[in-house]
Amino acid sequence: MQPHDFWQEIYPADTFDPAGPFSTFYPAVLEDGRQIMLPIRHLSNGENALASLIINQASFAVQDALADALAAKLKPYDPEIVVGLPTLGLTLAAAVARRLGHGRYVPLGTSRKFWYDDELSVPMSSITTPEYSKRLYADPRMLPLLRGTRIALIDDVISSGSSILAGLSLMEAIGIEPVVIGAAMLQSERWRGTIADIDPKWRDLIVGVFKTPMLSRTDDAHWTK
Repeated sequence: MQPHDFWQEIYPADTFDPAGPFSTFYPAVLEDGRQIMLPIRHLSNGENALASLIINQASFAVQDALADALAAKLKPYDPEIVVGLPTLGLTLAAAVARRLGHGRYVPLGTSRKFWYDDELSVPMSSITTPEYSKRLYADPRMLPLLRGTRIALIDDVISSGSSILAGLSLMEAIGIEPVVIGAAMLQSERWRGTIADIDPKWRDLIVGVFKTPMLSRTDDAHWTK
């Protein structure tokens, strides 16, 4: 498959063998059994790899399926407003907010506007931008929408946990504790340690549409769970 061919279709259950081994793609399985083909990205150590999701490159059909599923998982928590993490989490957050019947959502950002307050910002990194080269900001004009409100914090993927850590740190600076954290993909289990370092309770307040494992290289240059 070409890079632009991934994330474009929801396949029926059992289209691909989820047991592996895998070569160029990993078949992520939704709770209803349907599958999405995700490209495999090698990690720098050469021995491990992860399935990748870039949601703003996905077809509308795939985006809709992920937003539908995540909104259903978040609804029991009765969130009153959705807060989206940049950059790719914003695509998902907006779609989920619509499905929850909300009239708007609150996007966080990494671009500092002149009216922003540096005290309402924290360092931010992710698996694709590992250095603390940017900061996460909340628009101070949005604070009345957030304080005293049941908030769902949304990102597209939770992997190392660093983006969620930044989001929770920023919410704490504002004086807010989200009622739930949501993502389309929970990528491996590495995020659990990061989240536990903040507070172990968060591990039970994170919901995802599907999970993907850390993959290991086999002797024949394939990948296995």
